[in-house]
Amino acid sequence: MGAFVGKPIKRREDARFLKGAGKYTDDLKLHGMTQLAFVRSPFAHAKILSVDTSKALQAKGVVAVYTAADGCGEFGVPCGWQVDFKNGETMREPVHPLLAKDKIRHVGEAVAAVVAETLEEARDAAELVEVDYDPLPAVTDPEKAMSKDAPLVHDQWEDNAAFDWCIGNDRAEVEAALAGAHHVTEMEFRNQRLAPNAIEPRSYISDYDVNADKWTLYTSTQNPHLIRLLLCAFVLGIPEHKVRVVSHDVGGGFGSKIYHYTEEALVTWISREIGRPVKWTADRSEAFLTDAHGRDHMVRAKMGFDKEGKILGILSDEYCAMGAYLSTFAPAVPTYLHGTLFQGVYTTPLIHLNVTAPFTHTVPVDAYRGAGRPEATYLLERIISKGAQEMGIDAAEIRFKNFIPPFDGVNQEGYQTQVALQYDSGNYEATLKRGLEMLGYEDFRKEQEKARNNGNGKLLGVGISTYIEGCGIAPSAVVGALGARAGLYEVGQVRVQPTGKVSVYTGAHSHGQGHETVFAQFVADALGIPMDDVEIEHGDTEQVAFGMGTYGSRSLAVGGSAIIKSIEKILEKGAKIAAHKLEASEADLEYADGKWTVKGTDKSISFGDVSLTAYVPHDYPEGLEPGLDFSSFYDPTNFTYPFGTHIAVVEVDKETGKVDLKRFVACDDVGNVMNPMIVDGQIHGGIAQGVGQALLEEVIYDDQGQMISGSYMDYALPRADDLPMIETDRTVTPCPHNPLGVKGAGEAGAIGSTPAVVNAVVDALSHLGVTDIQMPLTPQRVWKAMQN
Repeated sequence: MGAFVGKPIKRREDARFLKGAGKYTDDLKLHGMTQLAFVRSPFAHAKILSVDTSKALQAKGVVAVYTAADGCGEFGVPCGWQVDFKNGETMREPVHPLLAKDKIRHVGEAVAAVVAETLEEARDAAELVEVDYDPLPAVTDPEKAMSKDAPLVHDQWEDNAAFDWCIGNDRAEVEAALAGAHHVTEMEFRNQRLAPNAIEPRSYISDYDVNADKWTLYTSTQNPHLIRLLLCAFVLGIPEHKVRVVSHDVGGGFGSKIYHYTEEALVTWISREIGRPVKWTADRSEAFLTDAHGRDHMVRAKMGFDKEGKILGILSDEYCAMGAYLSTFAPAVPTYLHGTLFQGVYTTPLIHLNVTAPFTHTVPVDAYRGAGRPEATYLLERIISKGAQEMGIDAAEIRFKNFIPPFDGVNQEGYQTQVALQYDSGNYEATLKRGLEMLGYEDFRKEQEKARNNGNGKLLGVGISTYIEGCGIAPSAVVGALGARAGLYEVGQVRVQPTGKVSVYTGAHSHGQGHETVFAQFVADALGIPMDDVEIEHGDTEQVAFGMGTYGSRSLAVGGSAIIKSIEKILEKGAKIAAHKLEASEADLEYADGKWTVKGTDKSISFGDVSLTAYVPHDYPEGLEPGLDFSSFYDPTNFTYPFGTHIAVVEVDKETGKVDLKRFVACDDVGNVMNPMIVDGQIHGGIAQGVGQALLEEVIYDDQGQMISGSYMDYALPRADDLPMIETDRTVTPCPHNPLGVKGAGEAGAIGSTPAVVNAVVDALSHLGVTDIQMPLTPQRVWKAMQN
């Protein structure tokens, strides 16, 4: 650690946020800007018989009205990951139109776009558009979607499957192991559908410059360069150098702002049609209806144990909803981001996962904080806890029996799993030991027994969850072979100014992660200069050469590594200049505290003097070009694998079924830690979302495809009083294959917390014979479980 790395330095970006001076897309006001409103389908499945826009065109303030028949109907947004059927059949990839033309496939799908001078005028005119629908039957349940009599989402195929997929050992071998097991635990549950609910709804503004024939697209995205690539190369066919994508401050994303949405392409297309800027910002109802949702897996699983409680094998069959269309990364979520984590932290010798991914008459599903790993962890941690309960083994003891032994990835090789991945480094028992110590586990068990016997109407329970996740997605060549249609490298440019101040341009995008602080910390330490001398730039495709954005806890592991590569080039070139100025050999120099020094002497030259010399090269090494500015691409050699233990303590009211979360203990290992305060903040945020899934949140569609939990009246988010003071600690097992030794922290809280809370509630009711409750664990469901 240096002067800044490892220190809890306050986020420098918070100053503008706390003053209300953030620069969000919806804040922008451009000259001549128009407003866009959509006509959205009230049906989940229907034929479009006609669309009459004549009254809307005559309404006050209306500039234009568009339907699929007006030119944009030829365009559709693409999927970015291909997963083919087990039999070799190509993944079914329907066109996702910018505006629906002949048929509606989910509630909220846009049929027409109305452009007006003000938002109120656009919305009023949208109500004048007359659409004649012929409603059709709908299917929203992923398992029912695969029944023979299910309504077809896309008529060109004989059933609703987008693809099917499997991973692991031979199914027959796993089934044989389960048949011979001492004990088999079975589970059937739904990892329910969730709405992302970022504070800032999606917002887009396209500004077309008719004189330069160029566009500027302002967008609330996690991924500016990827949006430009998809928009230009795969949707509208615009040359990339004609489009600038700018993403300033973004008020949260959780994955939902990675993807390329139809509205982004539409505002871009319309802005040239009318020759004026066009703006659209979702209201909260539109966000519920159109933002890509998360989860929605139907699961049937079995885990077999020997008589000592050692896991012999696991088998899982899952129906994983895709929604009406394939969102950008949707096919990767239930497959390569889910199935590849089925080893968990255990030595399970036999694993088989079978996935069927159907289309449904619902909004598309894609990555939501954790993206496939929370679903895998929930299954593993619930079924091992249920198995322990059934066999009368302590929940902590059964985990210790099954942990993969410690390995550092340097002195011992990485751990090869049964599901393709090789873990980099891990010491899983250490986080559980520390978590139990923080909780006071043995004392709690005594308190729990006392509470059960004193008759005060409160039942205590403790739930353990040990998890692992894969972050900073693996080499481009590997993911390309697995169906990714983009590289997953990152770009970092370090530009040293003549005065020695440093500008860093990163393709990673910050929407709450604290990049402007953390990146400056390790850059300042690496160069031995003050943090105030470092500025971090991101989010503008004209400033940053290229980049793949922020998701999958990749920013430090991949984006930070690219920056380190550029710093190494800066120091290498700086050493040549310093050696010339000091009249010494490069080999005789050492760099520390912002200066090059001739070893064994007091002769030195500062970083600032070298940078000035690079731009005023009067006394300069022969043959060396001026300047001090380098870019680097970093393509990871493997995922990184954060892990940890989360423990929840709950109190259940016997009379009402209400669950109170009394304590939450989290011991995580995210590799080396750049800023512990920011890491704790990310862990806290993830835990809040995981608790939300466990106890409160669920997107519910009825049989006709109507979303009946599409507002905060019916969709419950966790509030401050739903959470205790979260107790955090960490172990440190550095990643052996990236220069910072970091692993990723952004999703960890959402992965470990959900099963911990559910395990705790089931533990509280275990003496009543309760072995499972379906999420979310509302008071009604918990009360019914107690009565049964």
